[in-house]
Amino acid sequence: MIETDGVQPGGVIEFRLSGHVTASDYETVLIPAIETAIEKYGKLRTLFLFDGDFEGYELEAAWDDARVGLRHWNVFERVAVVADVGWIKKTISLAGFLVACPIQTFPVAEGEDARRWLRESIGSIHLAFDDEAHRVTIQLLGKLEPSAYDDVAEEIDAWMSKQTHIHLLLDLREFDGWQGLAALGEHLALVRDHRRVIERVAVVGHAGWQKMAVRVVSQFLRGEARHFGDDDLESAKAWLDR
Repeated sequence: MIETDGVQPGGVIEFRLSGHVTASDYETVLIPAIETAIEKYGKLRTLFLFDGDFEGYELEAAWDDARVGLRHWNVFERVAVVADVGWIKKTISLAGFLVACPIQTFPVAEGEDARRWLRESIGSIHLAFDDEAHRVTIQLLGKLEPSAYDDVAEEIDAWMSKQTHIHLLLDLREFDGWQGLAALGEHLALVRDHRRVIERVAVVGHAGWQKMAVRVVSQFLRGEARHFGDDDLESAKAWLDR
């Protein structure tokens, strides 16, 4: 059985699964609720609560589950799975990296923590433009979701479209990574869309993967890319402005 109270403000929707879940449960409850929520909000944050008496899915229901995920893979901003069932938590931990959005598991006793996690914003992007130096500083903070880029994309595009050449300073000193593949995709799209006018990219941060990322990004740019350590912000600016 699947039950829901419908979509809440902000596109939050909660489903409770118990007993044996059938294809009819998907077709009459879950799928209509998700499609109604998408029509109203565009993006969803979804919680799946598995009761202790949850027995599993019938085969057709499992297929419906896969179809929903494939059809709407890019509309989920976060998914919280609340369960004490061992195999469910193990499956999520193994397959979570394949999901385009952040997904996290919680024990049933921490259901309220799961609901808070769904609603919170844990990452942000700060921008600083220097018209004279043709330099934009993009500071990534915390762990970013795809929606973080929605908030700044228009401002970045408007500024970059007026420039004949751009020096990009990417400040990653307080950056903890991307929440899912979709967030990483948004970041790469930002660089891709303006790569023809980006002459130099300075990446400031300490993590080892950032040095590797500079090498990868440099393959897509016409200009140069260089990594600087945490304490070398001013050196990065000087290199960009020379």
